[in-house]
Amino acid sequence: MMRVKRVTRVVISDVDKESEQELRSYGRRRGRKPSARQAALLREALPRFAVDPAALPEAAQTWLEIGFGGGEHLLSQARRNPHALIIGCEPYEDGVIKVLSAIESEGLKNIRVHMSDVRDMLRQLAPGSLDRAFILFPDPWPKRKHRKRRLVNSLLLDLLARVLKPNAELRIATDIGDYARTMLEAFRQEPRFVWRAEGPGDWRVQPADWVETKYEAKAAEAGRRRYYFRFLRT
Repeated sequence: MMRVKRVTRVVISDVDKESEQELRSYGRRRGRKPSARQAALLREALPRFAVDPAALPEAAQTWLEIGFGGGEHLLSQARRNPHALIIGCEPYEDGVIKVLSAIESEGLKNIRVHMSDVRDMLRQLAPGSLDRAFILFPDPWPKRKHRKRRLVNSLLLDLLARVLKPNAELRIATDIGDYARTMLEAFRQEPRFVWRAEGPGDWRVQPADWVETKYEAKAAEAGRRRYYFRFLRT
């Protein structure tokens, strides 16, 4: 394993130096108007499965997924790992409805949902309370003027470093080369994370327990290269 600053010189060039702003959620929060059943899920199920950062349920491990989209990865990890409490953060209403529906139909007990900006919750969690975190294919905001909206930056890493336990793993994936470079630049400036990489194959190959999302499948079909980064909290 190597600290990011020792390896990113061969990956990063001409990284955009726009000033970072505090994270906020951009984009749509809902698609079509929810059906009566979907509205009932938001009204009745969401409060039951919402996150209380000050009183998390007892669990052998606690994991966090930031921006779970349609919930494919979140739900699969919850099914595979019943010992782990998995917190999912997603501001988009349609994705939250899909996850709540699966929780109800399958009787899943180890998922909690935060339908808002993850920053709010991270600031309330106790230090060292998370064993693993995932940020999988976040919105790339490819236009130069919108890059400041990208989720992964030094401000978010500071919040994550506070709540991740020593040796906790942070997994990040993207299919946008420019975003991969700016991600690594952010980590290069954050000494509390070590990049788990010995060579190029380490960020081109999925981890053994990887769960492919619908977005990732579309990226593969379009022929876009995917980057899989794994970091340890020191």
